[in-house]
Amino acid sequence: MRQSQIIDRSQDQHFMREAMALASQGSALGEVPVGAIVVQNGEIIGRGFNCPISGSDPSAHAEMVAIRSAAQALSNYRLPGSTLYVTLEPCSMCAGLIVHSRIARVVYGALEPKAGIVQSQGQFFSQAFLNHRVLFEGGVLAEECGRMLSEFFKMRRAKG
Repeated sequence: MRQSQIIDRSQDQHFMREAMALASQGSALGEVPVGAIVVQNGEIIGRGFNCPISGSDPSAHAEMVAIRSAAQALSNYRLPGSTLYVTLEPCSMCAGLIVHSRIARVVYGALEPKAGIVQSQGQFFSQAFLNHRVLFEGGVLAEECGRMLSEFFKMRRAKG
């Protein structure tokens, strides 16, 4: 498994809390609470939360929205040297975009046992065929990120 060295765990936690705040915004709209931010040189350059339902867009995962936002902010489809913080382990669609956008590092919170492709269902970023290597760190504020998701689905089931 390729994994980054943590230089400043408190910085990772700070930015993960920013992503969690975005996840809460999505949850308030009835979206699965996943939030993401893109950081470059210590500055947030892209933000997003899940919005496939409200946006009628199956690709509108938090990572997709944040990466699109960052690319627009920089007027560049490549985001070298950037870090993506996301509250849930990325799926295959998002992992592909992460590679294509040349994000250097991904930091995620909770594992996604059904569809997570970084660790849970495969090690996508370690595949030899990829033309870009992505460092990753999982489990940052995992309990809090997981709790947010569990509470959302518990509420959804209670509503019927």
